[in-house]
Amino acid sequence: MSGTTRSGIPLADVYTAADVTAEPAPPGTAPYTRGISPGGYNDRMWVMGQYGGFGSAAETNARFKRLLDQGQTGFSVALDLPTQLGLDSDDPRALGEVGRVGVPIDSLADFETLFDGIPLSQVKQIRTTANSIGPLWVALVTAFAEKRGTDPNDIAIFIQNDVLKEYVARGTQIFPPEAGLRMAADVVEHTAAHLPNWTPMALSSYHIRESGADAAQEVSMTLSNTVAYLDEVVRRGVDIDQFADKLFMFLSAGMDLLEEVAKFRAARTAWSRLLESRYHAGADARALQIFSYTAGSSLTAQSPHTNIVRVTIEALAAVLGGVQTLNTSSYDEALGTPTLESVTLALRTQQVLAEETSLAKVADPLGGSYVVESLTGQILARVEADMDVIAEHGGALRCIESGWFAERLSQQAYEDQQNVESGARRVLGVNCFIDDSTIEVPAFSVDPSAEEQQRKRIAQTRADRDQSEVDVALDEVRRAARHGENCIGSITAAVRVYATVGEIYGVLREVHGPYTAHTGLG
Repeated sequence: MSGTTRSGIPLADVYTAADVTAEPAPPGTAPYTRGISPGGYNDRMWVMGQYGGFGSAAETNARFKRLLDQGQTGFSVALDLPTQLGLDSDDPRALGEVGRVGVPIDSLADFETLFDGIPLSQVKQIRTTANSIGPLWVALVTAFAEKRGTDPNDIAIFIQNDVLKEYVARGTQIFPPEAGLRMAADVVEHTAAHLPNWTPMALSSYHIRESGADAAQEVSMTLSNTVAYLDEVVRRGVDIDQFADKLFMFLSAGMDLLEEVAKFRAARTAWSRLLESRYHAGADARALQIFSYTAGSSLTAQSPHTNIVRVTIEALAAVLGGVQTLNTSSYDEALGTPTLESVTLALRTQQVLAEETSLAKVADPLGGSYVVESLTGQILARVEADMDVIAEHGGALRCIESGWFAERLSQQAYEDQQNVESGARRVLGVNCFIDDSTIEVPAFSVDPSAEEQQRKRIAQTRADRDQSEVDVALDEVRRAARHGENCIGSITAAVRVYATVGEIYGVLREVHGPYTAHTGLG
């Protein structure tokens, strides 16, 4: 035997036709193992986007314009931690975090600055990390489009809006899980009725993988979260075929090239089977769209230029796996916020794959490979078996509330780190081929005065608005939340009169209460 994949699947020295159970259906045919369109990228090129946001809305606006000029076709707005947690920049709990890992958005005024001069209807995809604040992002885009005289449905909006993974993999949850789930479902329900061109949710396995899951668990835990969301939306009377075809799965692209390609193929198959067997969905809803981001956890601060090679291999895995949207990490991300130069190089990596190779000319280039077909089948079997285990534990919501998901990922992350420290898993520059030479990588830094300037901006916004209008709007947010109504309409009304993020989510905290983490003790 030749060892195992990163996830522990045994590898043979040689694969033959005997290792493949059956030839999968052609691309564009259910269960979509080989891709969701017959011609692959000949039918539609993947969207090339980069994740960005820092300092202030004005600075981020300038970077977005520069990247669009460089050929980027979509972008993902990185929000700073206070914004993701529903806090204003002048909240004491936001001290030291404003503008550090993303752009602060305190109100519609910041949103107007962020997208000033950007032709939104011409950008193929505009994504955001809004999860706990997914409803707020709907409100911001809607209010902004209205002020511009634009139909918000004409803007290609892609909202992550997957709050369940926050409780186990990222930590920006605001409310107890059940309330978070309902608000995420509000977004899906609202967009199905009013904004059918939007992507209201990206089912985010990426963060689950980054937190310790193996390739199969990355998919199985995410599909189990998916069941919770779909069940809630369908329970409200929304037809599955009215919205499921707009959803994406957000998968990691890691270093184990063959396993990762197989994982993308297995994920599409598992999705198609689930949507058919549980929800009796039509063909369009069963064709899974995939957004992928190269694995940030694979990047090292040591020998950082080696990360350029890592990102290239991971991007190759995503393209060979047939994703619809791809973000590539910047080689300096392990050191801090990426520089403009490193972000541009990450974009160039995708452009080289698209323009200077023949990868985009063939659908499912590795289809028929004995090893890839074998790994696809094995990962699929593991995914579906693990979903059964999660169901036996009460489903995703119960596994989150009990802490079982978090404990599972913590243990696996610990074991993986032990493998790195023992040398069982080799990482160049960390535990093998260590280069003692010093490579200077220019560090990007946020202007230290940016936080104070943002506080001044939010104070000015409060001074310029009609406070009586804000008070009335916040009362309506409170009333709607207490009565269990869909929250999007009331939040949008509050955003229109320049209520702040912290004010809106402060009212919602009054109703839903704060999240208290399960400690696993006692």
